[in-house]
Amino acid sequence: MDFSPFFLTLRLALFTTLILFLIGIPLAYWLAFSRLRIKYVVEAIVSLPLVLPPTVLGFYLLLFFSPENPVGDFLDRYFDLRLVFTFPGLVLASVIYSLPFMVQPLRSGFTGIPKAWIDTTQTLGKGRWVTLSRVMLPNMKSALLTAGVLSFAHTVGEFGVVLMVGGNIPDETRVIAVAIYNEVEAMNYAQANTYSLILIGFSFLVLLITYWLNRDKSRVLSYD
Repeated sequence: MDFSPFFLTLRLALFTTLILFLIGIPLAYWLAFSRLRIKYVVEAIVSLPLVLPPTVLGFYLLLFFSPENPVGDFLDRYFDLRLVFTFPGLVLASVIYSLPFMVQPLRSGFTGIPKAWIDTTQTLGKGRWVTLSRVMLPNMKSALLTAGVLSFAHTVGEFGVVLMVGGNIPDETRVIAVAIYNEVEAMNYAQANTYSLILIGFSFLVLLITYWLNRDKSRVLSYD
């Protein structure tokens, strides 16, 4: 049995989740507290992958990153960076596709912080960075955990976007979802079933751990 699609998928999910944390925290903070009307436009753009078919998003990313496109040609010519049918392209596509799964839980976490805590910190003369790092983030661990797990698990299960942008290159872009599709096309249902069962078990385990770690907060809320 070839386990390389699993390792590639886990690597992709790990890189994607780490990048999403770097992007998602400041973006979710801005969406939670900004009073600018344009934030609703930004929020709609961020949430597009929730309703947009993955193949549509993958198709336009494929065109955008293609060397025949000015952007793709610029990256290839001046940075020697190719985003079509490569692992870096998979990472970037996955970041875009999984962005709402990171931002929405974090935004809910920020808005759930009592305003009195924030006001108290500002009264003491602390800046926004201190308020964010010392008050907000430590008190929204559940949101951080949920955002990380959802982003990771969603990346593991991606198919349409990664197939359009990355193709089907062994050890480079053939993730587990694409490997299952290959086995079904080859009518190798036993292998496809094995891959699928492992993926189901992994996804269930990730969700089970998430709910278990969040159990204490659920109990507090039920008592309230």
